[in-house]
Amino acid sequence: MAGQPNLVEQFEQALLAVDPLEAERLLTAASRAVLPMQLVDEVIAPALERIGEKWEHGEAALSQVYMGGRICESLVDKLLPPGSPARLQRPKLAIAVLEDFHFLGKNLVKSALRASGFDPLDWGHATVEELVHRVRAEGIEVLLISTLMLPSALKIKELRAQLGAAGLPVKLVVGGAPFRFDPLLWREVGADACGQNALEAIEIVRGLLKSVERGRAKP
Repeated sequence: MAGQPNLVEQFEQALLAVDPLEAERLLTAASRAVLPMQLVDEVIAPALERIGEKWEHGEAALSQVYMGGRICESLVDKLLPPGSPARLQRPKLAIAVLEDFHFLGKNLVKSALRASGFDPLDWGHATVEELVHRVRAEGIEVLLISTLMLPSALKIKELRAQLGAAGLPVKLVVGGAPFRFDPLLWREVGADACGQNALEAIEIVRGLLKSVERGRAKP
């Protein structure tokens, strides 16, 4: 089975060692027997989750988390190239920094999402008005927003109001320093969920996408 503990552990060690060649060798060998999405769900995602847990416990460096995500992002692009049916079947995601210029958090989340088989659009830095316009124009169903400063985090309340006025029922997932300092802030600004780290954001997105799919299935 692709997700056997030994393979996940070996893949995790390759990521911690920042060894893309060994990581690719392990996935290539396993891909002869299983579907690409199974590798993502049973090997890549668990290995990233384990590295994230190590970072939370001080057993891995942030650089290892970041590089592990980038390696996995590259490998998933080979397993599931952009435009492949497995990616297109997923609801539309976008990620942006709202009126801040600190991109590390956004890039970590984007890499982790792509490494987990999602295909988020990266909008970089954006204002409230730009986000509303792009959500409408590109049919976004889940929008992830990263902020560093409290004034930017508070702008999400204005974003939610404008999205509502425009009749855009997009799900908002927020993260960043202000939401770590105040665990209830995400509710106050009208977000649907808050992720404390990249891997938590993935679990939140998976849950929200199930909700979106259930909504689509209703007559």
